[in-house]
Amino acid sequence: MKPAHLISAAFQALENAHAPYSGYQVGAALLCEDGTVFSGCNVENASYGLTNCAERTALFSAIAAGYRNFTAIAISASKEPAPFPCGACRQVMAEFCAPDFPVYIAEGPGFKTATLGELLPHSFNLGDSNA
Repeated sequence: MKPAHLISAAFQALENAHAPYSGYQVGAALLCEDGTVFSGCNVENASYGLTNCAERTALFSAIAAGYRNFTAIAISASKEPAPFPCGACRQVMAEFCAPDFPVYIAEGPGFKTATLGELLPHSFNLGDSNA
């Protein structure tokens, strides 16, 4: 799947976002190894710590459906700034995705590409000798 198609799916997902507090709707589309796409949106809560990001919503949906092999994720937002994943989302991605996992971030009419390793160069995982 081309990055543009995955980004389009992320923009479709943000239409379902529940963001009454920030007004910043985010959508994500996660591509699985077999071509299946799982979408997610941010879901805010008055108790802001209970908010869930679009990226984790997509990942958790895929994992709950039995998927574990992911090849890319696209993230879109309803307005600026560009929707780079938060630290929690980066760490959750690191649990299931390799450092070279591509992250497409919609920005203006185009997109930026980063790898998970670039976004989270020192992730924590159980294989670390410091754990």
